[in-house]
Amino acid sequence: MTKFIVLAFLVLPYSGACAEDNPAIEAMQEYLEFAEYSEGAISTEQLASIESEDIFFVDTRNAAQFAAGHIPGAVNIEWRQILTRRDELPTDRPVVLYCETGLLSSKAHFALKVAGRENVKVLWGGYLMWSARQSFNAAQKQNKPPDRQM
Repeated sequence: MTKFIVLAFLVLPYSGACAEDNPAIEAMQEYLEFAEYSEGAISTEQLASIESEDIFFVDTRNAAQFAAGHIPGAVNIEWRQILTRRDELPTDRPVVLYCETGLLSSKAHFALKVAGRENVKVLWGGYLMWSARQSFNAAQKQNKPPDRQM
């Protein structure tokens, strides 16, 4: 047991030094120093102000979740595959990433931003918020009193 503790004390400082020299950490730190607080987030209300045909939606959930329901026209790229499949994302129009709540798509967004993509946003609240907004809009239209003409 004593040998293990001594070995741990010898290895741990060395492993930390290697991590500090990692270019990925430097790139992430550079991004974090200049990112705005709400960097890359877009709300369902803001989406309404953009022509939806211009947006490239990426569902970052797994295939089963995507099959159960998704934003019309979205493609499914699981969040862990976003960097290996980044060439599938357009660079000339907005790309909106979403997952169920926004957590996993935020990780994918961060990876893409560090990789140099500037046209990427995360849907705030994810698919749950988008679905709720669609339900709210549908209910509002259904319950709207008819226009009265005089």
